[in-house]
Amino acid sequence: MTARSIPVIAVAVIVVLFAWAKLARRMVPIHDITTDMHDPPQFVVVLALRAAARNSAVYGGENVAAIQRDAYPDIAPVDLAVSPAAAFAKAHAAAIAMGWALVSADSGAGRIEATATTRLFRFKDDIVVRVRSHAGGSRVDVRSASRIGKSDLGKNAARVREFIERLRPLAGVRSDEARDTTKRSTSRQSGTS
Repeated sequence: MTARSIPVIAVAVIVVLFAWAKLARRMVPIHDITTDMHDPPQFVVVLALRAAARNSAVYGGENVAAIQRDAYPDIAPVDLAVSPAAAFAKAHAAAIAMGWALVSADSGAGRIEATATTRLFRFKDDIVVRVRSHAGGSRVDVRSASRIGKSDLGKNAARVREFIERLRPLAGVRSDEARDTTKRSTSRQSGTS
């Protein structure tokens, strides 16, 4: 590295940090996204890994839910016409495909817990997937929460969406069926019909 390259690198770093800060100001101030805002999936095994986390593992309640509903109205539970055991297997396969570090996969409890690490800053975000029996089939809920930061810059919502998009084809759900299910679930969560 030459003396001339140091100022160029410094300017590049400042530009990246400025752009990141500008993006952070535009994003919603939440770091915990879930498909079930009334009864979010709970972290159990991963809690030991969150011991030093600045953000609580306890869901923020109606205040966070209201912000999430406004910012990410498409995020909703996934209803599948398969048994909970089959849905769990599909959810487990989707979690592995996501590249998450699996912490626990308890088929009896219908819970998968994992940690995702962001590329640039290496932030740790924790994920819990819950599979329950529902309406003759199964319901899959997912929650992704950052360990630090007031805003996640939309990363947890993007992660939840990507997981859902990976899960649906594994479970044989077509795109048009997924849109209809999301509309019905979103209406139920917001209290409209």
